[in-house]
Amino acid sequence: MDTQNNPKPNVTETSAEYEIIHLEKTKKVCGLCEKFSTAKTEQNNLVAVMSCEGACLRGEISRRVANKICFEKPKENVARVCLGGAFTKDTGQRNMVRKANRVIALEGCVIECASRMMKGVLPEIKPEVIYVDQFYTFNKNLFAINDVTEDELTKFSNEAYNKIKDIIGVY
Repeated sequence: MDTQNNPKPNVTETSAEYEIIHLEKTKKVCGLCEKFSTAKTEQNNLVAVMSCEGACLRGEISRRVANKICFEKPKENVARVCLGGAFTKDTGQRNMVRKANRVIALEGCVIECASRMMKGVLPEIKPEVIYVDQFYTFNKNLFAINDVTEDELTKFSNEAYNKIKDIIGVY
């Protein structure tokens, strides 16, 4: 690759208000994802649920809550967003977010990765942001997923889910 004409920095550049990234495009497409996204986009009153996918305790709980909301009692008009797919490629997942009547962002913490990533590619979206870590009781000094047991992860996820599902009201 000619780096003179196509620079590919190892780190992100920072401007006054934005991080500038260089994201390599791909022609690859996941057919299953496209089929799912297309079907969901055709639903009336679509609710797109995106989540923090962080590798820490808070991100794991957020991810589990999003999956419970979307898959435990599935409704035709509720869709779990593949954040990586929606952020990195303008195909079905991003289109699903773009066309949703409601976009719910379950954030593991105040950094708001899910919301900020999607606003980077869809600046017009206005997601309903829910900070999942405010809906379960845990030692706030813990960071890593392996700082707690699997039983505790399940307990925290269920506690948050039972409170958040009523706020979202998709059932």
